[in-house]
Amino acid sequence: MALPPLPVAPPFRLRARILTPLAAGGTRYLADGVVHVDRHGRISRVAAWADAHEPDASAPEASDRGAGESGVEAATRVPDHDVRPWLVLPGLVDLHTHIPQLPNAGVGAGLDLLTWLERYTFPLERRFDATAAEALGPIAMRAFAAAGTTTVVAYASADPDATEVLLQSAEAHGIRAVIGLVLMGRTVGDDHGGLASPDEEAGLRASAELAGRWHGRDAGRLRYAFTPRFALSCSAGALRASARLAAETGSHWQTHLSEDPREMDEVRRAFPEALDYLDIYDRAGALGPGGPRALFAHAIHLSGREVERLAESGAGVAHCPSSNLFLPSGIMPLARYLAAGIPIGLGSDISGGPDPSLFEVMRVGAYAQHALRTVGGDPRPVLDPLGWLRLGTLGGADALGLADTIGSLEPGREADMIAIDASLTEPIPGAGGADEPAEIVSRLIFRTHPQMVRGTWVRGRLLPA
Repeated sequence: MALPPLPVAPPFRLRARILTPLAAGGTRYLADGVVHVDRHGRISRVAAWADAHEPDASAPEASDRGAGESGVEAATRVPDHDVRPWLVLPGLVDLHTHIPQLPNAGVGAGLDLLTWLERYTFPLERRFDATAAEALGPIAMRAFAAAGTTTVVAYASADPDATEVLLQSAEAHGIRAVIGLVLMGRTVGDDHGGLASPDEEAGLRASAELAGRWHGRDAGRLRYAFTPRFALSCSAGALRASARLAAETGSHWQTHLSEDPREMDEVRRAFPEALDYLDIYDRAGALGPGGPRALFAHAIHLSGREVERLAESGAGVAHCPSSNLFLPSGIMPLARYLAAGIPIGLGSDISGGPDPSLFEVMRVGAYAQHALRTVGGDPRPVLDPLGWLRLGTLGGADALGLADTIGSLEPGREADMIAIDASLTEPIPGAGGADEPAEIVSRLIFRTHPQMVRGTWVRGRLLPA
């Protein structure tokens, strides 16, 4: 069966089954709907197909009309693309991944975090220079797009040239990306107090230069993140400097938090003056008024004080259930954090996580939360399939401060979206698909097919996958 032709650039109207979380809450499902994408790559209208030819003053815009044309007449010049019975969703937001680690995906299962880092990750990242980035960067961007990811938040390596190349790869590909040079000036057991080492000073200078060139590029599609790997890899002085520079440049700031019990023991030894793990970053100025837009990966083992402080600060958390179980780090009490009001999205965490698909991440996360409730005795309700979809779309957008721009299919947002052939998730081919929104998404999560994503757009432009 031939695949329907897909629009490659705006403006266009896409007819499909449409399912999206809504910013005001709830979910909208249209069994036969249409998404209008204007010439700027923004969604101007989402409607039932039966209403598609009613006048729409916002699509196309008045500037696209010829003299004397009405909105309806001008709209006929916008090509229609009918991809039914495919499903159109908002693009997925991957809040946490390590691009240099892609070659190691699926390797090292069962090791604790610090052993896994020393055995597999640090050697690989030390070899990740500009030449390696030139080879891997385009492949990585296509892999994320093929999995339905339209926004990727990534750690590069500690090599500035390699980081530059990865940003160039994202620029050329068209994906929305937040990428940062990894800051590492110490290793476990080092102790140089609050003073940054020469390596840290060089990394901070390089980060500031990269932020100056890349943060906000292409009208905000490309962004920079100051990226201290975690507290054990940086001095207190470098953490402070990175947070200050991120705030001054308007950049993002990302790191790891409370991922693994052994890691946390080492952190307590390295920073005895801190109240807890989060307090190290708080003392560095990464949270609170005047600080940067902060994003913390993992955050599994938080105290009550840390939960309250995260919620108060508005900092985001990247939930990475696949890597938390691939490396036996623990299970996040997700319901507790959501109830506290912490902005949370999902991360694939390649290569701690073995797969770039956020649908796979949702599945592992759902299983983990079920286990936490039934075996661990947590009485809080677990997310349903539509809740997981929200976490992977609007939740991630909110954690990045982009909930007004991406994360749902609503007028005014940029047209970051994906088309999915849900028939590939049927238990028996041809036996019929699910019809209710929660059932449809349940199949996408629990019967994920590697080829079900048929098209991925950012700002209405079709991405290579």
